[in-house]
Amino acid sequence: MGTRRKSRELVLQMLFQADMGRQTPEQVGRTFWNGHRSLEREVREFAEELFRVASDRSAEIDQLIATHTEHWRMDRMAAVDRNLLRAAVAELLGFPATPRAVVINEALEIARKFSTPESVQFINGVLDSVGRELAKKAVGS
Repeated sequence: MGTRRKSRELVLQMLFQADMGRQTPEQVGRTFWNGHRSLEREVREFAEELFRVASDRSAEIDQLIATHTEHWRMDRMAAVDRNLLRAAVAELLGFPATPRAVVINEALEIARKFSTPESVQFINGVLDSVGRELAKKAVGS
């Protein structure tokens, strides 16, 4: 598994942990690494940066997702799917140098590992729609 994929999977776990309400994102950021001491530096650094973007821009990210899932409320989505969408949208927003197709494909591979086949299709559609919107905004600015 590549360095970035491992980081993305860790961010999914961090967001999931924060989403379950037992810890704030700040607490997750401080305590999560206690069980992951043997990670490569690059894995941890990218995961921390991506988690920071997801946490700092959570309201914007959730609004983008909600806009592109008109028949799904955030609280009704499977927790894994919701947090995988959050991580991928955070990467689309915070790391514009990463090609949109790479972000989407990585999210789909993680969804295949942690979610259901139906979820993979759902995540693909949502991320494709969000990605197109963000690309239009980038061209317009």
